[in-house]
Amino acid sequence: MPSMLDAVVVGAGPNGLTAAVELARRGFSVAVFEAESTVGGGARTEELTLPGFRHDPCSAAHPLGINSPAFRAMPLERYGLRWLKAELPMAHPLLDGRAAVLARSVAETAASFGPRDAGAYRRLIEPFLPHWDTLVRDFMSLPLTALPRDPVLLARFGLAGLPPSTWLMRRFRDEPARALFAGLVAHVIAPLNGLATGAVGMVFALAAHARGWPVARGGSQSISDALAAYLTDLGGIIHTDYTVKRLDDLPPARAYVFDTSPTALARIAGLGRYYDGYRYGASVFKIDYALDGPVPWTAPQARVAGTVQVGAGSREIGAALRAASREGRAPDEPFLISVQPGVVDPTRAPEGKQVFWTYGHVPNGWEGDLTDAVERQLERFAPGFRDRVLARATAGPPQLAVRNANYVGGDIACGAASGLQLLLRPRLTAFPYRTRHPAVFLCSSATPPGPGVHGMSGHNAAKAVWKRLREVS
Repeated sequence: MPSMLDAVVVGAGPNGLTAAVELARRGFSVAVFEAESTVGGGARTEELTLPGFRHDPCSAAHPLGINSPAFRAMPLERYGLRWLKAELPMAHPLLDGRAAVLARSVAETAASFGPRDAGAYRRLIEPFLPHWDTLVRDFMSLPLTALPRDPVLLARFGLAGLPPSTWLMRRFRDEPARALFAGLVAHVIAPLNGLATGAVGMVFALAAHARGWPVARGGSQSISDALAAYLTDLGGIIHTDYTVKRLDDLPPARAYVFDTSPTALARIAGLGRYYDGYRYGASVFKIDYALDGPVPWTAPQARVAGTVQVGAGSREIGAALRAASREGRAPDEPFLISVQPGVVDPTRAPEGKQVFWTYGHVPNGWEGDLTDAVERQLERFAPGFRDRVLARATAGPPQLAVRNANYVGGDIACGAASGLQLLLRPRLTAFPYRTRHPAVFLCSSATPPGPGVHGMSGHNAAKAVWKRLREVS
């Protein structure tokens, strides 16, 4: 290691690793310091239940990962990353045995909503799909300081997506479309009537139509391992089991880049109350299951879908989000986001068995047990589910916060994705990756474009870092 590094990255999650790769690709000397024994952050894979059952403790399906401009510009396949796509990206079963689906085909998706809403969905989505790669670059690029590649297209998207999703859902007359779209918005763990929540639902839908909602073969750890291997080949160095409590714990460097929560950065870098206005949001109660066979969904479409949204309708979904985000209580009928990797990846469990990943929303820091409510909800749409359970591993907000320090109070989004903070985070500034310390930067999901395993927060922060390094060289 040189006596003075160009950049030190704290935290080896997808954003920290991406920031390190982007800097190393441009010839800068980089070292990464990770508190855990392995890299990964929110993209890890572990045997949480029984031997041979490989679970993803946090992220599992990756609609933004496969569409990420940062990841697509890297040779990650060379380092073992394989995206596996289910027959259907997502299904949303209904109580009558039918299901609304998010298919690769816009027409198939629209048909699942019924004749009264098929046209409305096509008119909403089809104008943007041919331009998806341009739009996704604009969504995920530096906010305010980057000129959009197609300003007219982005403005049209904003007209549809910036209002609350509850306004957008007025286009739909029947519950299949409303339920599926409400579930898409709920992925950011925010009430349905918030600013720009319509855009959230549209982005997830467009991502599915463009490239699907894949899982990584072998588990989400494959994403982190590929990034780490690429970084090592570029000359970067990774240190694990290394806890950082203050800047003096790190070697001398021209820049320090933190894939941490704003709270941790302020503490380590001595920034005082710099991020006091930053809000953390609701949490989740997550259960990883080892199953004796596939989930017995009533709706056949759900049996072949990679992701399954579980909620009886848009009102039930909205009530669950309000309970967790605003009312400070766990919902009686939680909305569940579920992933079943075994529909495409046989490496995740012994032959004939399955791993199953699901969570429901709860308040930040909640200390209760949602297991019974989750399983009652699953039984409504998959009678006999409990009979398939071989073992379960549960994690509420306290356990999630222990496993990943970025999840303050169990907030897996590293900050509430609601109000202006959905668009402008972690502060109201045109330069969100910088801090008041000229050599210290933030690159976690607390910065734009926000939550998800896509590496773009790290990519964008790296741009700010290399601009700084060139200014002072």
